[in-house]
Amino acid sequence: MDRAPGYEPGGLEVRTLSGAMIFQTFASGPVATNAYVVACESSGKAAIIDPSPGSFESIKLFLKNNNYIPDKILITHSHWDHIADVAKCKREYAIPVWIHPLDAPNLESPGADGLQVRIPIEGVIPDHLFNEGDTFPIGDIEFRVIHTPGHSPGGVCFYSEHLKVLISGDTLFRGSFGILSLPTAQSDLMWKSLSNLWLLPKETVVYPGHGPSTTIGRENWLPEARKFSEY
Repeated sequence: MDRAPGYEPGGLEVRTLSGAMIFQTFASGPVATNAYVVACESSGKAAIIDPSPGSFESIKLFLKNNNYIPDKILITHSHWDHIADVAKCKREYAIPVWIHPLDAPNLESPGADGLQVRIPIEGVIPDHLFNEGDTFPIGDIEFRVIHTPGHSPGGVCFYSEHLKVLISGDTLFRGSFGILSLPTAQSDLMWKSLSNLWLLPKETVVYPGHGPSTTIGRENWLPEARKFSEY
C-alpha cells in the first residue's frame, strides 16, 4: 500500500525482454502505484495489471498506439490504490478480472478490508479466481500465480519461468516490502512469502507495485527479512 522508500512519481518506464514481451509501467495516483501493461509482441495480446488511480487514460492510449489487444485484468491484491481504475478498464474492454479469492471481497466492496479509501472507487465483481500454482497466458507466454500473503491475505505475484520475470505487487519492492501495520496484514505470513521468493532464480527481474524494478539476487536480505523489520 505504501510506496517504496525514496521513490517519487516518474511517468513511464519501458522494459523489453528477449524480444518477446513489453512491460510498460504507469506510476499513478497519490502514492505512485505502478499499473502495468504486459504485452506479447508476437500475438499482440496484453494484460492490464493493477490499474491504479488515474492510470486508465494512459493505459488506453498506450494500447491504442501500439495496437495491443487486452484480454484480461490481473490484480496482485485489492488495496484501493491497486484497484481504483479496474471498473473503467473492464467497461472499456469488456474483459475478465482475475484476483485471489481472499482479496475478492475488497474488490467487490472497496474498504471492506478496513483500510481508509482515499478516493471514490467503484466495486467490481471478479470473473475468475486464481490460487497458488494456477497458470495463465499473456499472449504466447505462460505465467504462474505465486500466493504471497502477508501484506494482504490474497496477495499474489505473477512469475514467468521462461522470461525470468516476477510481477510482485506489494510483496516485494527494491530494498523493502509492503507495510504490515494494515488491518488484514500478517507479518508471520510475509516472512514465509519473502523466503519463498528468494528460491526463484537470482537473475529474475522484479516489477513491484511501487518504485523501480530490481532482481531477486539484488534483494539478498529476503531470507532474513524479519531481522530488518519493526513488525
